[in-house]
Amino acid sequence: MGMRSTALGGWHRSIIALAAAIADGDPHQLDARVKAAIVAGIPPLAIDELLLQSVLTVGWPRALVAAGAWRAAIGAPAQNGTADLDYAEHAEWTHRGEITCAAIYGDHYSRLRANVRALHPALEAWMLTEGYGRTLSRPGLEVKLRELCTVAQTAVLRTPRQLHSHLLGALRAGATFAEIEATLDVTDPMLPQAQRDQVAVLWQRVRAAWGAAE
Repeated sequence: MGMRSTALGGWHRSIIALAAAIADGDPHQLDARVKAAIVAGIPPLAIDELLLQSVLTVGWPRALVAAGAWRAAIGAPAQNGTADLDYAEHAEWTHRGEITCAAIYGDHYSRLRANVRALHPALEAWMLTEGYGRTLSRPGLEVKLRELCTVAQTAVLRTPRQLHSHLLGALRAGATFAEIEATLDVTDPMLPQAQRDQVAVLWQRVRAAWGAAE
C-alpha cells in the first residue's frame, strides 16, 4: 500500500494498530500495542469502546485477553462501565441500531437485513440490537474510527466479504481514501504476501466503484 500512515492524525493510527493486534491474537504484539496506546495518549474511554466492539468481530476469547492486557496496563476500571446494562433499554438499542446500521450500509441496508435474516432470524435481531445498537452506537468512539478499526480486524482475520462491507462502511462514515489506505498499511506486516495482494485488489475495486458512484 505504501507508507501513508500520516493520513491518520493524532492517536488514530495507534488505536487501529491495537485493533489489528487484538484480531491477530499474538500476546507479545498485543502487549506492545497496549504500551504504544498509552504512550500515544489514546483516551481510555476510546480503548474501552474498542474492546467492547471487538467482541463482535474477533469473539469473546481474544476480546477478553485484550481487555485483561489493557486493565493490567492502565491500572484503572473501565470508563462508562455501567452504561447499556439495563435490558429495559432493548427498544432503544434496536432503534439506534437501525439508524447506525442504515448509515453504514446505505442502499444495501435492506438487502443486508434480508440476507442475515435468511441465515437465521436471531442473527438479524442480534446484529441490530446487540451489535449496531447496544455496542456500536455507544459514545466514546466515533463511527468512522469504529469502522476503520473493523477494517483492520477483518483484514487480519482474512474475511474478505466482511472486509468489503466495512471498507464501504468506512467510506460512508466519512473516511477518506488516504485514511483507509493508512489503515491497510497497519495490517500489511501482519499478513502473508498473497493475502496482502488480495486485500489490495479488493480495496482498489471498492475505491473504483465508489469513485464511479460519486
